[in-house]
Amino acid sequence: MQLFIKHKVYIITCLLIGIFFCISSFIEPNEVEINNGLISARLYLPNFTTGYYRAVRFDWAGIIPNLTYNGHSYYGQWFRNYNPLKDDAIMGPVESFAPLGYDKAKKGGSFIKIGVGVLTKPDDSVYKFSRLYKIINPGKWDVRVKKDQVIFTHTLKDSSYSYSYKKIVRLVKNKPILELIHTLKNTGSKAIETSVFDHNFLVMDNQPTGAGFDITFPFDLSGIVNRKPDYVNLQGNQLIYLKKLDNKFVSFIDLTNGKGCDSYDLKIENHNTGAAVKITADKPIEKMVYWSADKTICPEPYIKIKVAPGQQFSWTIKYEYYTCNIVK
Repeated sequence: MQLFIKHKVYIITCLLIGIFFCISSFIEPNEVEINNGLISARLYLPNFTTGYYRAVRFDWAGIIPNLTYNGHSYYGQWFRNYNPLKDDAIMGPVESFAPLGYDKAKKGGSFIKIGVGVLTKPDDSVYKFSRLYKIINPGKWDVRVKKDQVIFTHTLKDSSYSYSYKKIVRLVKNKPILELIHTLKNTGSKAIETSVFDHNFLVMDNQPTGAGFDITFPFDLSGIVNRKPDYVNLQGNQLIYLKKLDNKFVSFIDLTNGKGCDSYDLKIENHNTGAAVKITADKPIEKMVYWSADKTICPEPYIKIKVAPGQQFSWTIKYEYYTCNIVK
């Protein structure tokens, strides 16, 4: 009898273990790693309940907490306290779309954030990117992982706007290049007009922002008012750091003076360690906002988007990682 009971317990235990592993195989991971032999990158995946980032400012696709090339690292945690519902608790070359329909929505109505979903407008105040608006329809995410790329597709159907948004984070074969390949297809009946910017939260070799860093822009910076001359120098088409920020911010509302720029071409170099990156895209810059803090440097190029019903808009941003000279 005892042998029978022990045998029964053993069978039940095996069944439970089998069920556990079957269920586990269907649980989506929260992060993945891709590699092309030159670059290794970790990515967090979108998930409405367990995702690393669940705030509503940034597109949930393509969060990169770590990327390494040739012994150098380019992204990481730059903020002090982590909260998945905090607007900027995020890392990597993440992007944010201007809201759709917010100004026309009434109190209690809804609006859209591409790459996030349908949100509620709680009152008549102006839109605030730092505010945590309630998500009432997160849409549907489809994520496909390959050795050197992750393909994110966000599908949203709503009475106001509907779309299919695909973003491919791809490492180019045999090259130190990361590509963000986007396609936004308008599947609704209303034209989509918005803009998108890449915040580029660069954390290069975990170095504090300061002397040794410089940023090269595709336009001249003369005429830009520099309110922090002790910390940065604007020289020709370069922004050059003079010393550590010491809990200060260096920011500019629009370095193009409202004129935009046809050439999307930036270089960020850390001459303390030799880490560097060139950022280019196949669309013009609508405007260029700039922001930096103790641990991160953020050139923020904007791209204008207009998509008629049934049409699609595509753009690609390319990151070419390299090494620059070290200055002692």
